Amino acid sequence: FRSPGDAPGEIGSGPTVGEGSDPSQAAEILSRYGIAVPAGRSSVLRPGDDRLSRCENRVIIAPSQSLDAARKLAEAQGFDVRILGDAIEGEAREEAARQVALARDIQAGLTSGDKPVLLLSGGECTVTGPGEGIGGPNAEFALAAALELAGQGGIWALSCDTDGVDGAAEVAGAVIAPDTLDRAAASGLDPAAALRAHDAHSFFAGLGDQVVTGPTLTNVNDFRAILIEPLKE
Repeated sequence: FRSPGDAPGEIGSGPTVGEGSDPSQAAEILSRYGIAVPAGRSSVLRPGDDRLSRCENRVIIAPSQSLDAARKLAEAQGFDVRILGDAIEGEAREEAARQVALARDIQAGLTSGDKPVLLLSGGECTVTGPGEGIGGPNAEFALAAALELAGQGGIWALSCDTDGVDGAAEVAGAVIAPDTLDRAAASGLDPAAALRAHDAHSFFAGLGDQVVTGPTLTNVNDFRAILIEPLKE
């Protein structure tokens, strides 16, 4: 289980961290849904429990570090890097719309002599709603962003899960470019239908625009990058 932020109690469900919530909250949920408590249940470990006295929790790699590494690399290549945050949550398609709007605003303020701008962000977006397609939050972010951009020039995006697995697919994510929708039309692919069905992975597989890294053995939430260049005059 992952959630944005570096709180040890929320990393891998925090098995070596005392549970700080009120037990009555769990009891209320069990009662509300009529869930019987199984026999032989273990007692909850509370902060200060003697059984945790020899535990020491350390965060050795964090989402902010992945963004910082990308920032340093991009700045060395001459980009103007802006980090939006490492703990962004929400619906993938809604976050895509928000970031595309920001990218458009930034591009509108660029002149031909300005450095390209690279927006970086991390966190853990979600995909909810009906749909039988194959598409995790990163691929859905990319597909929604492509639809929002509608072929606008000078903006590219990448959205990937840092462990190499986006949703249930062994695919890290996808990339989009100004010609994504044109190439989709030429291939007979319907991006709007794919988004409705939450089938972004199938869409990008048809274009050859999936990012496949294999297992990276490191999981620090999602990684998104949007490259913005000045529009040619």
